[in-house]
Amino acid sequence: MSEEQPGDGEVIQNKIGEQEPRTAPPEDDRGQENEETPAPTLTSVTEHSEDADTIDNLPAQLGDDLQTENDGNSTATVKVVLLPGGHVMTVAFNIGFSIQELKRYLAAELKVPSEILQISLNGEVVEEEQSLMGLGVLPHSSTPMEMSSVDPDAHPLIPPQPREPYNMPDVITVRVQNDDGTAKDVVVEIERARQQKPFQGGYRHLLTGAVYHNAGIQTVPKKRPPKDVEVFRRDTQTVEVRTQYDQCPVSAATQITGIGCYIPGREDRLVSPGRYQTAEEYHNRRLKAVICLQSYARRWLSTQAVERLRRQRNLRLAWLDMQEQRRRKEKEVEQEDRRRRWMNPQTKEDINLLYHALEKWRCEQEQKIKSTMRGAERKAALCSLLEQETEYIKTIGWHEIATQNKNNIRAVRHFLNKAAAPYQWRAADGRYIEMDTPNTIRARELRDLYGNITLSDVSKEQRLLDLMTLKSTVEEHPCQLTWDIVELIDREVDMITRGIKAVKLEGLRSRISTLFLQYIKIPAFNPEVAQLLKVPQDPAQLKNDVFLCLSCNRYLRSADFSWSASVRQNHRCRDCTRLDNIGRSRPDLSVYKNMLKRLRADELMLNEESKIPFLIQVEDVRYLVEALWDSCSALQTSRDLQDLVFVRWQRLIDWSPWNCILLAKEEVSAHWNVEHVHKAYAETFIRRIEQKHVMARRHFKHIPLLNKYMESQAAATMSDQLVITPIVMETDKPLADTPSPTPD
Repeated sequence: MSEEQPGDGEVIQNKIGEQEPRTAPPEDDRGQENEETPAPTLTSVTEHSEDADTIDNLPAQLGDDLQTENDGNSTATVKVVLLPGGHVMTVAFNIGFSIQELKRYLAAELKVPSEILQISLNGEVVEEEQSLMGLGVLPHSSTPMEMSSVDPDAHPLIPPQPREPYNMPDVITVRVQNDDGTAKDVVVEIERARQQKPFQGGYRHLLTGAVYHNAGIQTVPKKRPPKDVEVFRRDTQTVEVRTQYDQCPVSAATQITGIGCYIPGREDRLVSPGRYQTAEEYHNRRLKAVICLQSYARRWLSTQAVERLRRQRNLRLAWLDMQEQRRRKEKEVEQEDRRRRWMNPQTKEDINLLYHALEKWRCEQEQKIKSTMRGAERKAALCSLLEQETEYIKTIGWHEIATQNKNNIRAVRHFLNKAAAPYQWRAADGRYIEMDTPNTIRARELRDLYGNITLSDVSKEQRLLDLMTLKSTVEEHPCQLTWDIVELIDREVDMITRGIKAVKLEGLRSRISTLFLQYIKIPAFNPEVAQLLKVPQDPAQLKNDVFLCLSCNRYLRSADFSWSASVRQNHRCRDCTRLDNIGRSRPDLSVYKNMLKRLRADELMLNEESKIPFLIQVEDVRYLVEALWDSCSALQTSRDLQDLVFVRWQRLIDWSPWNCILLAKEEVSAHWNVEHVHKAYAETFIRRIEQKHVMARRHFKHIPLLNKYMESQAAATMSDQLVITPIVMETDKPLADTPSPTPD
């Protein structure tokens, strides 16, 4: 009988304890089993004696092993908190088992796969190979742990429902089979003992601690039937062994010639005593031998140390060579990328790169002309330089127009595909489910029709069929836009029937495509595009989000303006700012953009809640690099903008313009190994860095969003650096407001 349900306990013991449940042998085989089973203690002693150094250390080692084994078999109470629900599961677990076995047990209880469970202790994830004893859990103690699911959507942690208690009835009916083969029903009255039943053999569950009594021992044994074969005991059938000593006739100590004993002396030899060796000579000889051994041993150790230093040097040189190759390869990739952007511009940043290269070339040529020529010759050279610059600007303009057309076509295609895409979501089993609505089907039909209309290399019959389909589609919504589309369609059909060439119809077809695209972007005709339009359809949403550009006199949204801390109030939109840069300074901001992108990626790896790197813009990074850090590394080692990166000054505080340092890429790893910057760097260097931080605070303090982060980080920094020291006057007495230092 058991205090708990024995079935569950045996199954759990097979899973977690990794051992088969023990059962009592039949009474008939008990004697044979005791005789044939070897004693495990002798095997254990033999194994330990092989590992022990001496026989004297064997008892101590056996004691330590037995103590470790007893501690490993002890149990501890593990309170597992299910996140995020907060439900607590209490388990008595063997401290010698691993976390992986605990996961298997909890997965069986919660009916989820063990691979998605994640157990953490004190906020840190625990590895599966570790045991509770390895984590510092003491026997018979209580340990809280947290458990969460890696995939809470597919496999949430639902706490198990408590089992209903089993109440045994007072009277039960048992069917008993007689010796003659008949069966009869016997009414058995259950007696509930008030005291605890004495334990006379059984099993104990390693996880829950439940005790299971052995039914074969607790029950009165059945009387054996008499056997027909006579059985004899082995002890009475064995001859008793006796030990008897016998004395030799001639003693070994009296082996000399005597009466009755003759020993020949042919093989005798004369042994003469050698030179007597004093204790001092003996110790001197031993000392010389020890010195000789030490010299050889020290030579071997020094050889090993030199070889170890040589290997470390070779590894260091190989690592430096690898880093140099990596930097060289990165430099080649960057140069190849810039060359590709020069030859085949695809974005506005590529066009700005061309203008930047043009401005750099113009400045070099102008400086060369002014330094080598005078008078009319210099004016003629400057005019020729101006004509060359004009030709280059024209060529860049053609590339910009072609790039803009490609980007517009790509943007329209992406817009139509996004509107026609079905809705997707992830099911509980991990598969993605797609669903089409009437709006997405309508958007997909309009997308396919727009693709057919924009095709150029089609036959006349196919073109006429596409135009008729378009006409029937737009006539469903009569308005001025659809009337214009129908009129243009009728005009093109008339020209096609008259045999006009397709080259002369390109302008008309372009007008039809443009008007049909406007038709697609109207939510009344295509409801799915309402959530994709940049300009909201509700005018109330534009009330506080419209600003006037003083350069082009257009009312635009705030997203069309470039806001940065360098400009207090921006009155020009992005297009006007870019046009002004092309006509005047022609800077290349792609370097600062890449610098900001890498800074954001690094901060996301360190702290996902970091916000300041995502509030500043490219112009702010340009100001920090050029105005504060002088486009140079803080250690004055590199002026290549492609090789400079922003990192934290104090690595435990989030990055900000007043907690940063500009370093080269190869200097970042050395700076991250510094724990206390005020102890590692020189005082003059620290003052120079802090001065740049003060200038950054003054520059960004007028931004409200950055001002609150500035105050919080300033308080944290001052608390780390503030040191209170007593001020002693000439009278050697401390001031009244300053506490006097206590003597050691």
